[in-house]
Amino acid sequence: MVKKLLVLLTLFLATARGVHATDRIAGASATMAATVKNEASASASAAFNAKDYAAKKRAIIRVLEDSGSPMLQYADSFLKACMTYQIDCYLLPAIAGHESGFGRMVAPGSNNAFGWGGGYIMFKNWGEGIATVAEGLRTRYVTQGPITPDMIGRRYAASTTWSSKVSYYMARFDAAEESQLQSTDFALE
Repeated sequence: MVKKLLVLLTLFLATARGVHATDRIAGASATMAATVKNEASASASAAFNAKDYAAKKRAIIRVLEDSGSPMLQYADSFLKACMTYQIDCYLLPAIAGHESGFGRMVAPGSNNAFGWGGGYIMFKNWGEGIATVAEGLRTRYVTQGPITPDMIGRRYAASTTWSSKVSYYMARFDAAEESQLQSTDFALE
């Protein structure tokens, strides 16, 4: 999947450079042709993103459903947070899996599946908790680049095994995604 994204990004950058070159060489008709080509490339990119989004959403739903999670209806919130804050789409639900059994073991009414603030912070709903923790991970832990359990584990939790347990849950989501992609009945939602 990462390879596909890199290939797509390379094609996009090559096409974008081509637009500027045609502007200088062939005039308006070449620019128009290059623009149409870029729009087609953007459509392909959007389709890839839609397929990736659907696959990740189905994986999150599958693991949350299998776990009896009350967060099941918040798969889109997890995905929105991962795209907004550029974090792995499975990191937040994996933290919720480890910290609270996917929201099943939390202080009543807290909607804090992440143990955020020692578990004492209250959120009005699961979506607010997801968005707050995603923003907090990006602004308080790692401001640029990937955020991994190993990078944040020492600050996030006192346990020396926290990052390996969160990584275990992330692997469950990866396996659910891989399983559905290999299934012959996979369809976009």
